[in-house]
Amino acid sequence: MTLPRQRGLTEQAADAAIDSACRLLRLPSIRNEFSDIAERVLKDQMSYRGFLAELLMAECDDRACRRSERRIKAAGFLREKSLRAFDFDVNPNIDAATIHTLASREWIKKSQPLCLIGDSGAGKSHMLIALGTEAAMKGCRVRYTLATKLVNELVEAADEKQLNKTIARYGRVDLLCIDELGYRELDRHGAELLFQVLTEREEENSVAIASNESSGGWTKTFTDPRPCAAIVDRLTFNGTIIGTGTDSYRLATTSARAEEQAKAN
Repeated sequence: MTLPRQRGLTEQAADAAIDSACRLLRLPSIRNEFSDIAERVLKDQMSYRGFLAELLMAECDDRACRRSERRIKAAGFLREKSLRAFDFDVNPNIDAATIHTLASREWIKKSQPLCLIGDSGAGKSHMLIALGTEAAMKGCRVRYTLATKLVNELVEAADEKQLNKTIARYGRVDLLCIDELGYRELDRHGAELLFQVLTEREEENSVAIASNESSGGWTKTFTDPRPCAAIVDRLTFNGTIIGTGTDSYRLATTSARAEEQAKAN
């Protein structure tokens, strides 16, 4: 399709031509924001180059935002969690400086593992999802899954002769987040399948896990000590281990809010 080019267009015709061109070139942000940007540029007496820069930056910013949204959606997080929403004062076991350093994703670039260990409600899943979300926003391919769900998927894939394909799919993402490791016992077959995923990713891509058991207690999860030792090695070597403590972050946060409301009343 070729748009007719005319000189001396009226304002209405110019707007229609811009709308058509943006649709043809797939520039939705420029099409939606052109009028507002044009008015702002006219008011600020910007140059033609400045006007063009404003239009292109608007399109680039919007595309970056949409890519981030797609990566976050593709990660499969069960719920939305952010670092901004976490109250580090409520759980002093979690060092804010360490977490914000991890949010820079240098450890992901170095293919290092991360272990978040603590009791139920202590904030480890919040941190896992929040750090995974930060990584996705910064351009990383992220996948989140529960440990039992991952193992069940691997067992089904093995039964359907699709194991290699499934392992390769989990191996390609930049960060694999495994939540609730240690909540349920895994038999030898399940542990061996999980070990294959971790081996596929070893020193190539990062794995982050959240567990209610320290690595010394994972023998309760993995009934066979041999794959257990190998899995512990894969998940801790050159990695970061953060203890989130034993006190419930959710309970403390709820109590703090109740106290604030009581004071306000």
